[in-house]
Amino acid sequence: MPALRILAVNWRDIGDPLGGGAEIHLHEILRRAVTAGHAVDLVVSAYPGAPSRETVDGVRIHRHGDWRLANWLLPAVARRLLRQQAYDLIVEDINKMPFFMPFHSRGVPVVAVVPHLFGSTVYREANPLAATYVWASERSIPLVYRGVDFEVISASTRDDLAARGVDPALVRVIHCGLDHDRLRLPRPPAREATPLIVTWSRLRRYKSVDVALRAFAAILSELPEARMLVMGRGPDEDRLRRVASRLGIGRRVEFLGHLPWPEMLGVLHRAHVCLNPSPKEGWGLTVVEANACGLPVVASDRPGLRDSVRDGETGLLVPYGDAAAFAGAAVRLLRDGALWARQSAAGRAWAATFSWERCARESLELFACASERRRHGRPARAGEERA
Repeated sequence: MPALRILAVNWRDIGDPLGGGAEIHLHEILRRAVTAGHAVDLVVSAYPGAPSRETVDGVRIHRHGDWRLANWLLPAVARRLLRQQAYDLIVEDINKMPFFMPFHSRGVPVVAVVPHLFGSTVYREANPLAATYVWASERSIPLVYRGVDFEVISASTRDDLAARGVDPALVRVIHCGLDHDRLRLPRPPAREATPLIVTWSRLRRYKSVDVALRAFAAILSELPEARMLVMGRGPDEDRLRRVASRLGIGRRVEFLGHLPWPEMLGVLHRAHVCLNPSPKEGWGLTVVEANACGLPVVASDRPGLRDSVRDGETGLLVPYGDAAAFAGAAVRLLRDGALWARQSAAGRAWAATFSWERCARESLELFACASERRRHGRPARAGEERA
């Protein structure tokens, strides 16, 4: 595989405190691209305390401006870099709004990496004006990115793009990986003696963590000794605390915020059930990470989570927003020790099938083919045999 000079564009980088699964996913690919001999520049928004230039795992990071202006500012930064040096490929991560890099590429081929698209769920998070702006930007993807190669992390996102009008032959599903060494604890703690439920995500309104709180209130009516831990931080935390107070469960719910990784692993090993009430995910990396710690999951039967949860095997899928269904599934797992043990073991086995090495290898194959074949006027078709 010839060495490529890659220019990547994303909203945030791996060091940003507000970064998440999309940033981890792209960084794991890019750092392995550097190890494989490729040169990588990454353009992202700035955050307090971060230098404007930094090299992390060989990836040269260029930070500019506030994330709220990223989709206007970062393409201009990318254009400047494209004028200054020759690139073989642009990798655009579309995980909030598109940067429309085909408009700015100066003839350099583009690969669009799409963890997931908001669709109408954005109206749960933003005010109507901002939400409509995001929704309309996503609607333009089939036109602006016509002929562009896409990398997605789940079949659900592939189907979403196809339903919007993107040629499915240009979309390749490459699942996320897992850092298995990072997920191991030398001496993992024992499960709690009493039921411990955990939910883990960014605390944003669209993540629907309030559904998990309402489910926990119902769980307490069946299992009054249960406790719940909420991991993560975000702008919805104050509202969620008020929800817990109104439900009368405030003393049984603890908001842990952002935990250092070893502490978070300790929570996952001590807990019994993980709840993921999100209406939509690109894949559900936290679900598989919970499975790797032997933790069964109860999740919304919605895009992304349908891909990462093997219903009835590594967890249970229930209707989105149905707190009673979440509670019923969790209580079933908590009361049926044999079912819990089967799903715990199956979850570990499922998680073991994913690796960042495989994810990066398949991604770099796609990048190389996209760069080479587009220079000859033909996109790399998803599923074609690659050199």
